[in-house]
Amino acid sequence: MPPATPDLISPRSPRVSAARRLAKRNYRGKERLFLAEGPQAVREAAAHRGEGGATLLELFATLEAAERYADIVGEARNAGARIHLAAEQVIEDISTTVTPQGLVGVCRFLDTPFQEILAARPQLVAVLAHVRDPGNAGTVLRCADAAGAEAVVLTDASVDLYNPKAVRASVGSLFHLPVAVGVPVEQAVAGLKEAGVRILAADGAGRHDLDEELDKGTMGGPTAWVFGNEAWGLPEETRALADAVVRVPIHGKAESLNLATAAAVCLYASARAQRASGGCRSVTES
Repeated sequence: MPPATPDLISPRSPRVSAARRLAKRNYRGKERLFLAEGPQAVREAAAHRGEGGATLLELFATLEAAERYADIVGEARNAGARIHLAAEQVIEDISTTVTPQGLVGVCRFLDTPFQEILAARPQLVAVLAHVRDPGNAGTVLRCADAAGAEAVVLTDASVDLYNPKAVRASVGSLFHLPVAVGVPVEQAVAGLKEAGVRILAADGAGRHDLDEELDKGTMGGPTAWVFGNEAWGLPEETRALADAVVRVPIHGKAESLNLATAAAVCLYASARAQRASGGCRSVTES
């Protein structure tokens, strides 16, 4: 049972100050630590282990949250995390959200070297090239996880994987599949091609239609989708690297689809084609 009063009263506590600084990218990079906020992210962090051991190192929780999410706090404690019962003011000081949910975890970086992803011979990969919005990046990662992708690659021109907004938008998917970061797009494409993966660039002005590609039966093999910037899509030099530039057909009057929606459509189209051809496991398998 938690004690009757919090054990971290002051936001000026050294532990609180160290956690608060993780909102800044340069400090995250220096310490190789990031924040995971909310019950879902903390639960997934507690269950995750990397090469360096447990991913969740510390958990800050209000008394109310520790009682409401006693199972999560217990999982965090069992994972070896140090538990800090804190005043609401402390959680508000650490949190990057307007309405904190009372749980904030400090986690080790967990990105995977790109060569390890290639060595695993992935069947479905999402490559985020020039994606600058952290909410979009996290949502695409979540879509990739849901579609059964084996990996996500963030190029060196994309947003920081550990941006708090990206972590929140992934809703725990960050802890489910390998993610490589900081890979130049040319290196990502070349490595995936060498591993036998077909490269499809998603672009609204693409010459190939997604429905037609599905009808022709060309999408059953290993595939990497390259997704571009939210505002201006993929530059010509990136499109030129792909085996095909594919557009999602617009059958109604909408001007376009946003990045995360288009990514979900493309990834699920590949997942369905691969299941039909026996090319990869079913996304419904446990």
